[in-house]
Amino acid sequence: MLARKALVLLLVLKLSACGVVVRTIDSGITSFAHSGLFHQGQHGELTEKEQVWAKIAWTYFKNNSHVETGLANSIDGYPSATMSSIADYLAALVAARQLALIDKKEFDHRLSALLHFLNRMPLFRGRLPNKIYDTKNGKMLDYEGKNQEIGWSAIDIGRLLIWLRIVSQQYPEFHEYIDKAIFRWNFCDVIDQEGSLYTGSLVNNQISLRQEGRLGYEEYAAMGFRAWGFEPTKAESLDPLEVITIYGQDIYHDARDHRDDKVLSPILTLPFSYMGIEFNWDRVDDDRSLNSRHTNSLLYQAAKQVYQVQELRYVHEKIYTARTEHILDSAPYFLYDSVFANGYAWNTISDTGKTYPGKSLVSVKAAFSMHMLWDTDYTYKLMLVIEELYDAKRGWYEGRYESTGGYEEAISSSTNATVLEALLYKKVGKLFRPNREVTHSDIRMENVFKHPGKCFPALYRKKAQLTAKRLKSKGNSLN
Repeated sequence: MLARKALVLLLVLKLSACGVVVRTIDSGITSFAHSGLFHQGQHGELTEKEQVWAKIAWTYFKNNSHVETGLANSIDGYPSATMSSIADYLAALVAARQLALIDKKEFDHRLSALLHFLNRMPLFRGRLPNKIYDTKNGKMLDYEGKNQEIGWSAIDIGRLLIWLRIVSQQYPEFHEYIDKAIFRWNFCDVIDQEGSLYTGSLVNNQISLRQEGRLGYEEYAAMGFRAWGFEPTKAESLDPLEVITIYGQDIYHDARDHRDDKVLSPILTLPFSYMGIEFNWDRVDDDRSLNSRHTNSLLYQAAKQVYQVQELRYVHEKIYTARTEHILDSAPYFLYDSVFANGYAWNTISDTGKTYPGKSLVSVKAAFSMHMLWDTDYTYKLMLVIEELYDAKRGWYEGRYESTGGYEEAISSSTNATVLEALLYKKVGKLFRPNREVTHSDIRMENVFKHPGKCFPALYRKKAQLTAKRLKSKGNSLN
């Protein structure tokens, strides 16, 4: 304890020019450790109210998980899951364990059942995870709920890759089973030599490839591929980029025209929040930086712009704004609630590009993530707007309608997982923490005779090469 106090005092003296004031040693330790010098946004133990919020979010997953498959529903009561919603469940499991909502036994049981499914699930054309699965029997589904394969989503796969890597990092007892699940997949069609990501769909029983993702989700998904040794260079690049201005605030926007390839490019809160909560807007391989420092500064700048322009809307128009994609209980069932889309600010659009101005929400998941990442007077106001938007027996609702104040009572894995992620971020900081431990995948990827093929990287990571050399050297010394 004396050594710790001495270290803190030394740091305080070195950083006193930055305005750090410590009135007593004990209070100084707390304020210094939680200060903005070390952390982006909020940091510390959860309050009693926040613990209740976390329990409500976990209730969703208790209600919607299936022992038959180990899966959880993507929407309350509806037995289907995507790769993104499987990632939601993984995020919720990690948060529930680390926030003491479940014990080690329950965590082990739930995660083991899910990994068992991932190692046995049928794959689209035997190559990649299908877009949708039945959570009761594990079969592939189409958009109408029929047992049929329809293709894959690179964006959904990217999010799942991130969370499988996070679980592998933090719970190494499971890394072998995670690696084996990933090695079943064939990546030849999902990422090309330039590092672009592609979705695949069946058209006249033939696989049709289309570049997937725009500014925000494209870069986020690329982080998942990067975490497994791929080189998603094109996908993680912000080019082509243009700048639009709202309330005098410059905002980065994807310059590709959606009319050319039918890919929409809405500016949304959630992908930038995920990059903050999970990666701290750092490079994927960054394991040394403080949470107050961001080694992917361009993505941090883009995220900050998205937050600031929503705050400015409140300043100028007194409209509470926390916008991202969301589901609805009625048609059209899913919308992109954007900062900017299809040439207009504050545009709410469907997958077809049709506008729904009366369907915009103050999103629960956007508000939670903004509050934990930015911690401003405005985000405290947002929390007052949304903090009662839940059913204690079912989970958090999607949000409150901007136009009327009414609830959108649809309940999803995305919103409830994001609540848990955001609260866990407050407690532990960024969730993706690279480690240097040797894993099953390191050995497989580095060994030419055991390499899985299927367009996995020819050389996995420098870490694997160095590890193999170190193991060989250690073996020689024992001989």
